[in-house]
Amino acid sequence: MPKRPDSLETLQLALELLKRIPKKQTITATELRLQLLEAGFEREPRTIQRLLETLSEFYDIERDDSTKPYLYRWKENAKGLSLPSLSTQESLLLTLAEQQLGNLLPVKLMKSMEGFFSQARGQLDTKSLTQPERQWLDKVRVVSTSQPLLPPKVDSDVFQQVSDALYGNQWLDVDYKNAAGKKTSSRVMPLGLAQQGPRMYLVCRYEGYENERSLALHRMISAKASTLTFERPRDFDLKQFDDDGRFGYGDGTQIRLSFRIEKEAGLHIVECPLSVDQQVIELDNAYEITATVVDSAMLEWWLLGFGDAITKVEKKLFTQLKN
Repeated sequence: MPKRPDSLETLQLALELLKRIPKKQTITATELRLQLLEAGFEREPRTIQRLLETLSEFYDIERDDSTKPYLYRWKENAKGLSLPSLSTQESLLLTLAEQQLGNLLPVKLMKSMEGFFSQARGQLDTKSLTQPERQWLDKVRVVSTSQPLLPPKVDSDVFQQVSDALYGNQWLDVDYKNAAGKKTSSRVMPLGLAQQGPRMYLVCRYEGYENERSLALHRMISAKASTLTFERPRDFDLKQFDDDGRFGYGDGTQIRLSFRIEKEAGLHIVECPLSVDQQVIELDNAYEITATVVDSAMLEWWLLGFGDAITKVEKKLFTQLKN
């Protein structure tokens, strides 16, 4: 029988391995090594394989050696590795975070956390359907405010490279095909990642330029993070970029918007104002609304969507208001 690992370093590595072995799917030693590498544990492949063989002797770990590379997972009735610090509430929080934030977290972080996500899902799966924590997953949902669309396909390698470059402030080499079908190859400085409905966009600066552009990830043919790093521009703010209406095809121009809208169509605007300085005058069958907003194509589409329910639309620039 193999000797039990006795060093603190080996014990820590063993615990990290045990946390990352799945219960339902199978995983290879190579995949486990990559997860450990993302978590900061760099070990040779043979070291991981030897430790897995040792752990299989003492834990209910199933090893499929009928094919190479070997496949590992917890046996069907095994309890796996239980972490005392991971409560049911924490399992619920991790599961929701995985569902809602998966595309907004660095790929390296998601991979290194896979063992915890797996344990969180497993802990909730074993709970009775009458348990409040288990029921909560069926009680909450993020819903769309427009016609639901399936997300466009994003190449997993592209997303990995974009995420790595953004996380490490590294230049990114991109082959891109725009909406018109034109293909270009460029080096860009990744500055931010945004999810707009079902689509993901990379905010970046092209090499040699100081203005920002948004590139749709699903239109990237290929991407490669460079070994060259850059200093993140201090004059760039992703929140300000959004506030300026750049994701809505605007340029940051602020206007004073006013319009009249039928009550049935405009009630939600009264409840969810367009701006903090919105003013509303209630008429018999309509509302007169005035608010300071950023002018953009998205605003124009939004106004047109009300059809005949909206009238007397006026836009005034702040420069006109001051004069």
